[in-house]
Amino acid sequence: MAQSHNLRVATRGTSREINRRIALSLIRINQPISRADLARLMGTRRGAVSLLVGELIQRGAVFEGATGEAKRGRKPTFLYIDSRKRCVVAIDIRPTRTFVLVTDLVGHQLASVSSFPTERDPKRFVATLVKRVKAVLVENRDLGHCQGVGVVVPGMVAAETGTVLLAPNLGWRDLSLRDPIANALGLPVHIENSGKACALAQLWATRGAQAPSNFVYLTVSDGLGVGIVLGGELVRGQHNIAGEFGHVPLNVDGPRCGCGASGCWEAYVSNLATLSRYFGRDLGHCPAPTDVAALTVDDLIARARGGDAKALAAILSTGRYLGLGLGSVVNAIDPSHVYISGEITAAWDLIEATVRAALAERALTRSAAATPIVIVPPEQYPRLRGAAALVAAPSFAKGVVA
Repeated sequence: MAQSHNLRVATRGTSREINRRIALSLIRINQPISRADLARLMGTRRGAVSLLVGELIQRGAVFEGATGEAKRGRKPTFLYIDSRKRCVVAIDIRPTRTFVLVTDLVGHQLASVSSFPTERDPKRFVATLVKRVKAVLVENRDLGHCQGVGVVVPGMVAAETGTVLLAPNLGWRDLSLRDPIANALGLPVHIENSGKACALAQLWATRGAQAPSNFVYLTVSDGLGVGIVLGGELVRGQHNIAGEFGHVPLNVDGPRCGCGASGCWEAYVSNLATLSRYFGRDLGHCPAPTDVAALTVDDLIARARGGDAKALAAILSTGRYLGLGLGSVVNAIDPSHVYISGEITAAWDLIEATVRAALAERALTRSAAATPIVIVPPEQYPRLRGAAALVAAPSFAKGVVA
């Protein structure tokens, strides 16, 4: 008989704590919501829900807001997650710049996004980051007490220790990042891979019974991050490195990737790969002239729209490689939706047909080839919202407990 390890006996308070988390999650998704509607969603008596809500109000997790209209009887009082005078700092680390955003506990933006150049030396980077976070909190002291800091990185992260196992485009390996930041700020710090954070942000953003519970998220930028959600749960794997499709080779004899291997999917679709195709040389392994280094994918898209045939060809090539790699992901995961964000999506009207054609080449079935693709606009800041969700997510639960 198989042995079970690390199991704890449920106490009388276990089911109550689960129900509190379910109630909290349902309030977050459906707010504003009345006690009666919450009871219907939970499939339980209103009296039991009132007890749970009372405890959540006492804990400061929920507050009562406006009163609604009723045809007869007592008017309902609506419930909200209590984000008043509490905030979260979200950090998005990229190889070139690091971005900072302050949100409430449900990911709503509370202040403008700021950024600073990313320092490759870990000690100098941490010192600069801590200084910036402290300054942001002082500037926004009216937003209340900071509940924690969420950090996303373009690499693989050990979930338990907050160690960056490998961030190839930053040159970081086995780097202890969480604890130095937490110790310097005196705040809880949560660190996660950017692809997984984007998937988590999308999972939180979708509302209602029709929200997809099986999807893949691609974030295409300096690198390629992939997050996978199955059954409403983020897929992590044994060592929290599941979903690294960006480092599955499209061609073993292809261009060298930042991870050290050759022909990785990322090496074909990253911003650097797109710009390298435009200039006709690998920009990742030689110093580029100032005018070349200053050009961005957004600039390239503008040139393509302005009639630059070479710029359009470079963008379309990225679209083709994006679709070819996506075919492998769809065949392996069979998601109901694919979400994509990143600079190249600003050219989606130019590349969509190319992406779709390449996906159809590799997809094993017609239904796989027709998988819905949803573009997440940059103004939604998916990586930063994912970072914010890292702080608040542990307080919530899934709506159903099997």
